Amino acid sequence: MRTFYNFLMVLLVLLTSSSIYAQGVITGTVTDQELNEPLPGANVTVKGAGTGTSTDFDGKFSLEVGISSGTLVISYIGFVAQEVPFTMTGSSLDIGTIRLSADAEELEGVVVVGSGVIDLARDRQTPIAVSSISAAEIQQKAVGNVEFPEILKNTPNVYVSNQAGGFGDSQMFVRGFDQTNTAFLLNGQPINGMEDGRMYWSNWSGMSDIANGIQIQRGLGSSKLAISSVGGTVNIVTRATDRNEGGFARFMVGNGSYFKTTASYDTGINENGWGFSFLFDHWQAHSKWANGTKGQGQNYFFSVGKQAGDHNFNFLITGAPQWHDQNFSKGLDLYDRYGLKYNNNYGFLNGEYLSLRRNYYHKPVLNLNWDWNISEKSNFSTVVYASFGRGGGTGDYGNGIRFIDYPDGDPDIQRGAYNPENGLIDWDYIVNTSNANLPNNLSQGFNGTILRSSVNNHAWYGSVFNYSYDTLENFTFNVGADFRFYKGDHFRQIVDLLGLDGRIEPISGRPDDYVVSATFEANPWAALFDYADEGERINYDYSENINYQGGFGQVEYSNGGFTAFVQGSVSNQSYKREDRGNFDSDNPKTSPTVNKGGYNIKGGASWNITEGHTVFVNSGKYSRQPFLDNIFPNRNDQTELADPEVENEEIFGFEGGYRFQSSDFRLNVNGYYTKWDNRFLASSGDYEDGAGNVVFANFQFSNIGQVHKGFEIDAKYKPSVDLMLRGYFTAGDWQLEGTTPLRIFNNDTNEEIAQETVNLTDTKVGQAPQTSYGIGASYSFIPNKLTVDVDWNGYANLYGFVDVEDVVEASRNGEAYESEKLNNYSLFDLGATYIFNLGDNNLTLRGNIYNLFDNEYINQRDNFGYFYGNGLTWNMSVRYNF
Repeated sequence: MRTFYNFLMVLLVLLTSSSIYAQGVITGTVTDQELNEPLPGANVTVKGAGTGTSTDFDGKFSLEVGISSGTLVISYIGFVAQEVPFTMTGSSLDIGTIRLSADAEELEGVVVVGSGVIDLARDRQTPIAVSSISAAEIQQKAVGNVEFPEILKNTPNVYVSNQAGGFGDSQMFVRGFDQTNTAFLLNGQPINGMEDGRMYWSNWSGMSDIANGIQIQRGLGSSKLAISSVGGTVNIVTRATDRNEGGFARFMVGNGSYFKTTASYDTGINENGWGFSFLFDHWQAHSKWANGTKGQGQNYFFSVGKQAGDHNFNFLITGAPQWHDQNFSKGLDLYDRYGLKYNNNYGFLNGEYLSLRRNYYHKPVLNLNWDWNISEKSNFSTVVYASFGRGGGTGDYGNGIRFIDYPDGDPDIQRGAYNPENGLIDWDYIVNTSNANLPNNLSQGFNGTILRSSVNNHAWYGSVFNYSYDTLENFTFNVGADFRFYKGDHFRQIVDLLGLDGRIEPISGRPDDYVVSATFEANPWAALFDYADEGERINYDYSENINYQGGFGQVEYSNGGFTAFVQGSVSNQSYKREDRGNFDSDNPKTSPTVNKGGYNIKGGASWNITEGHTVFVNSGKYSRQPFLDNIFPNRNDQTELADPEVENEEIFGFEGGYRFQSSDFRLNVNGYYTKWDNRFLASSGDYEDGAGNVVFANFQFSNIGQVHKGFEIDAKYKPSVDLMLRGYFTAGDWQLEGTTPLRIFNNDTNEEIAQETVNLTDTKVGQAPQTSYGIGASYSFIPNKLTVDVDWNGYANLYGFVDVEDVVEASRNGEAYESEKLNNYSLFDLGATYIFNLGDNNLTLRGNIYNLFDNEYINQRDNFGYFYGNGLTWNMSVRYNF
């Protein structure tokens, strides 16, 4: 009987088990929400179970399940995973179409407004090399006492250096090209400096708080504008008015007594289509890493949005007023004597800290976006913007710190008023001794030392328009225009007289005994309205106007797995200067208006040869107008044109690549070739003439040739929802080529003192590593709770800046010049996030350690010396999301 009973029990268990493991089959389709295209190879798994499948070429799947109810997890790399609950009521269940929305791997998902003027590329379609960074990663790794561009350092061929210079003083390179040759766009608005193409990250220090995502397009990029994207294009997409109500409060601390507080709130879009967003932030620190790099600033953001039928409007105003003290490059002997954190730009006056070099700036930006969905086939987008920059940078004037006859100094260590015991500026000596015996207590010429500020006040207005027409039958057409208007005022004013009563300054047609005594605070808020009038300015005083008009067009063809595009643009840029400092301010000298035309044309194609496999190619040509500073190089007459006239720079680029993508793995392989001709380069340094006399000189190279070629490999693997692995490797060969004329000018008199001809063929391009590599990983030890991430980046074949003095000497000796090769180095970064769920809200703890093993390394050599990179730095934050 017991045997029969056991048999029945076993049979019952088997039948029950059979019914459990034969509940039925779930079918469905997975598509891209944005394009409504199928996603072949998407993962479909049962949450908490080992069963799963993947979609076919049409995005369809069929999955046998052994439970009557549960949750499907549908994921695809580059898209937000979606959980779909199910309940089996029969032997089969069709859950229909699941549309996955793009995360920041495909940034269209975060563009609320301005889609027509924000030229974003889709990883799976656009024939260019592209990488994207999500808002979540920006908030985790690039907020606080780190530089905004450092969030891009895990991207192939992106290099960030000079972080030890001070808050916001870093430099970024793409494929070996510096920031003046990389285009930066904010919601479709060009933000490189109009005069010189530079990016001052201190002016944009709040960007990490308001960025919704970043996309970097290496090479010619997909932007339709005629912009300086020699190395690449960086699209920064900021927050617009959020569609959902919520906000956060955050507090952060870090090394160097750093702390930061942030508060943000979004009302969401109400029933009338209105919404508002706010953010305010304050930060300050005793140092960034190097000594004497104090800083303080704020960040504000206000946005209002309105949805009205087929129209979508968004207006925002943002700014990041800040001041920070700076650290410059220096000789290795000074680092050896005073340590790697040594900074010779500060000291103490009557026991109070005083920096020689302080940057302060306030640049409010106003931005209005309008999208009009005219019909199913056509739409119109525009951005209208304005910015008003106020501020400058401090330094010495008169008898500079380096040139003071300091009896306690040691010229073998450092020339000038530097205390040899600690290497700091002896401000007490300057005020109480050096300045104390001047006639009438006034500075004049090279007698006496004061603190001045070099001011750059500007107003910048512009607009970008784009009209798009989609035939819905393979072809899409875009036409548009780009207008920019810029006016900049440049002058110097007094910050601190250092115990003196004034400065005799007979510029601008003033009497020879004209005294200036007004001082102005080096403060970003005060700089908005309180700066020197014309009668209170010193050293120089001039203005410049730059106007830009451009038109562009694009034709794109798409048919199944094949896409192709052709873009073209033409532009005119006009330059004009007015010099008041070298002439009578009541009758200033004005330059003629100089007009320079430019153009670009580029095209490319991509082909999805089979499921997951894509090849692409692109090529283009730029004729880029020179920067204004190269057109007017004479400081004794700011209106005098360069002779010979500076011509356009010519850039040619070619690139090809291969991509593979499945649901959990992505691989990119790119090869590139960029040729840059007729480049103009200005530098400064000591010059020794044939008689052995040494002067501080300006050097002007023209007609420089430059070739950058190389390849890039990067991959990302996500074997599970909890684990992500990524890596990259790049190798390049970047060289100058050809013979170039070199003109040499006395820095003080602007008199041309010599001409040389130098051969730069095979000279390695410096400042960025020609070989780089990295791996990273992120793992959720407790899903949705504890995540740890680590990144390792290595850099090799890094060369110093082309040293002009050595170039001249090598040329005179009939030798080939070789750039100095710097040591290879690598860095580890570690981070961790822990989330406390508090009902519908959560509390997030985040910690970062940069340069985990406190590695010592040189990451840049310029014409004046070396920059050591930051040692170990850290930050920690707590954020309450509601």
